[in-house]
Amino acid sequence: MIGKDYIAGLVGEWIRGTGLFLVDIYTGHSNDIRVYVDSMEGVTVETCVEMSRWLEKKLDERGNNFSLEVSSPGLDMPLRVRQQYEKNLGRDVEVVFKDGKKRKGTLLEVNEEGLKIEVTEKALSGGSQKKKKPVKAERFFAFDEIKSTKVVISFK
Repeated sequence: MIGKDYIAGLVGEWIRGTGLFLVDIYTGHSNDIRVYVDSMEGVTVETCVEMSRWLEKKLDERGNNFSLEVSSPGLDMPLRVRQQYEKNLGRDVEVVFKDGKKRKGTLLEVNEEGLKIEVTEKALSGGSQKKKKPVKAERFFAFDEIKSTKVVISFK
């Protein structure tokens, strides 16, 4: 079986200086390998094909049977690395927490500890009516309490 660390080393060699970053590597039974790469500008099919051909040659040298797929992460995949969060600043995201709760909002900031999103919450309005009205608020969430974050796709 071809190890993830070995594949990650090869990918790192290929992407060095290109502006691409490694998002994830999946290895399955029978050496099924999927490599996900991205960049701040996106990834072209041609780039994926070039990388795939190069990786195939390197992996063939080991003499193992394998299947290889190189692509950018799909819109339905959760964000995995900090560069993906940075790429999606200003976009709407859905954060799923380890306790199962969810929050939607606009991604404002990301750092080593977590992310900040602008959410809409109901808060009491002034006056004697004591009605709740929607207000925007910034909330910080630590990565250790987050299960996944996905970009919300809007067809407006």
